[in-house]
Amino acid sequence: MDTPLHTIAVVGLGTMGTGIAEVLARAGREVIGIDISADATRRAVTALEESTARAVGRERLTEQERRNVLARFRTFSDLHAAADAELVIEVVPESYETKQQVLRALDTVVSPTTILATGTNALSVTRLAADTAHPERVLGLHFFNPAPVMKLVEVVSSVLTAPAAVEAVTTLARDLGKEPVAVGDRPGFVADGLLFGYLNQAAAMYEAKYASREDIDAAMRLGCGLPMGPLALLDLIGIDTARTVLEAMYAASRDRLHAPAPILKQLSNAGLSGRKSGRGFYSYDAPGSPTVVRDALTPPDGAQPGTGRRISSVGVAGSGTMASGIAEVFAKAGFAVVLAARSQEKADTARSLVAKSLARSVDKGRMTAEARDETLARITPADSLDAFADVDLAVEAVAEELEVKQQLFETLDKVCKQGAVLATTTSSLPVIACARATSRPQDVVGMHFFNPAPAMKLVEVVRTVLTSDEAHATVRAVCAEVRKHPVDCGDRAGFIVNALLFPYLNNAVKMVQEHYATLDDIDAAMKLGGGYPMGPFELLDVVGLDVSLAIERVLHREFRDPGLAPAPLLEHLVAAGCLGRKTGRGFREYARR
Repeated sequence: MDTPLHTIAVVGLGTMGTGIAEVLARAGREVIGIDISADATRRAVTALEESTARAVGRERLTEQERRNVLARFRTFSDLHAAADAELVIEVVPESYETKQQVLRALDTVVSPTTILATGTNALSVTRLAADTAHPERVLGLHFFNPAPVMKLVEVVSSVLTAPAAVEAVTTLARDLGKEPVAVGDRPGFVADGLLFGYLNQAAAMYEAKYASREDIDAAMRLGCGLPMGPLALLDLIGIDTARTVLEAMYAASRDRLHAPAPILKQLSNAGLSGRKSGRGFYSYDAPGSPTVVRDALTPPDGAQPGTGRRISSVGVAGSGTMASGIAEVFAKAGFAVVLAARSQEKADTARSLVAKSLARSVDKGRMTAEARDETLARITPADSLDAFADVDLAVEAVAEELEVKQQLFETLDKVCKQGAVLATTTSSLPVIACARATSRPQDVVGMHFFNPAPAMKLVEVVRTVLTSDEAHATVRAVCAEVRKHPVDCGDRAGFIVNALLFPYLNNAVKMVQEHYATLDDIDAAMKLGGGYPMGPFELLDVVGLDVSLAIERVLHREFRDPGLAPAPLLEHLVAAGCLGRKTGRGFREYARR
C-alpha cells in the first residue's frame, strides 16, 4: 500500500463525486469516473468543462492546463474500468445495501492492494469493511461539499483498517491541498457528528413554533457568525440526507438529541427535500436553485403589527462591558442615556469604557471626533437608579443572578414612570421571574444583546406570557432605530442562540472526554468543514468555562433531557479553576497578560 495513488476511480458522479473528481484531476491524478447513469457522466463532464473554463477566465488556469485536466478525467458505466486504480472512492447513495454491493463488486475487479474508500458520512465504515474480502484496505474518506472549495477531509479508520492505507490517503489529502483529520468510526464522525445534532435541534425548535424559520436562521448567522442559518443549511444538504444521517447517529448513540425531529420525516416523505426539490423549509424559484422566493410563511415586509411607545431616553443599569456597550449603542443612535451603577466611581468608569471604545472608532476612521464628542455627551453617569425617573426605556445589564435582577426590577418598578418599558438583558434566566417582581409585568420584556454590543447586530426580543403587544412593538422598533436585527422568541432557557449553541459545545467536550478526537482536530473540523469562525474549544475558552457550564445547567434543568447534562470534563475544569482565557488556562493554556 506504499503507492503514490496516481490512478484513482470515483464511483458515483453526483454532485459530491463530480467535485471529488475535479479536485483529483486538477491535482494531476488520472481519474476514472464511473456511474451507471449516462446522464450523470455527461453532467460530470460538463461540470468539469464549465468549472475549468471559469478558472481560465479568472486566470487561475492556462488553456493548456485546462486541456490537461479534462484529458485526465475519463468516464465509464462499468466498475471494471476501475481495474487499474490504486484507490477507489465510492460516493453512491447512503444505503448499506447499495454501498456493500459496490464494494463487493470491486473486490472482484481491483488488485488486492487497491485501497477502497467510502465517502459515507452516516454509515458504519466497519460494517461496510467487514463485508468485503480485504477489510484491512477499506476506510472512510469524507470530503465536504463543495469538494473543490472545502478544505476538510475526514480520514476514517475502522478497527480493521491497515495503518498503511490510512497513511497513503492522508498523504493524498495533503497533496490535494486539503486538511486531513483522523477520526474513528462512528456515525457523523467529527464535523457532521456535531453539526447534525445542532441542525436537528433547530428543526425541532421550528416545529414547536418557538420561533420563525427566518428568526432562527438570522439568530445563528448574526449571533454566532455562521455562514448560513441551520434551516437554510438543511435545505442545502437535503432534508432526506439529514434524516438518514440522524437515524444512523441515533441508532449508535440513543441520544434523544439525535432522534430526527418529526418534521424532517414529514418533509422528506412529502418529497420536500430542500433546494434540490425546490422546496424544503423554504421555497425556491426552481429545483436546484439557491434563490428563495416568498411563500405563505414569509413574514410581511416592514414593521411588525402593533404600535409601540415613543422612546427618547434610555436608562442602562450596570457597570460592566455589556452595560457600557449597550449605553454606547443607544448614545450613537441619538438617545439620551443615563448609565447608572452602584457608585459614582463605577458609573464614571463605565462611561470611560464607552469613551475608549469611541476613541478606537475615531482612530480607525469609523467616526469623526465631533461625532464621538456628541455621542459621549449624551451619556450621563449616575450612582442611583433614581436617575431613571424620566427614562422611557430601562435596560438592566447587571450580574446574571436571578435574585440580583429581581431586586433591581423591584426598584425600577418604584422609580420608573408609568409607561416606561423595562428590559432585561439576561441570556439564561426566566424573564417572567423579573417581570413578576414588578407591579407591571406587561411592560417587561427580554432584550438580549450579544457581546460586544456595539459590534454584534443581533438582539433576541423575549416576550413573556404577560408582555403586552405595545411593549413588544416598542422594543422591536427601538432595535431598528439602533440598527440591530431583532428576532422574536418565547421566554424559555437559552432563547434561540444559546439553546442551539451550547448543546453543540457540550457535545464537542464529550468527544474529547471519550478520546474520540483531539481538541485541535475538532476545532479544525468545525472551522474547515462547517464554516464556523471559531472551533468549539476556542469559543469555550473565550466565553468562559464557568459561564458555559452555568448555561448548560440551566438548559438541562429546563428541558430535563439527559443529552443536555453538562459533560463531566467541563465540570472538572471549572472545579479546578480552569475557566478559559480569563484565567490563563481552560481547554488550552494562554500566556498571562
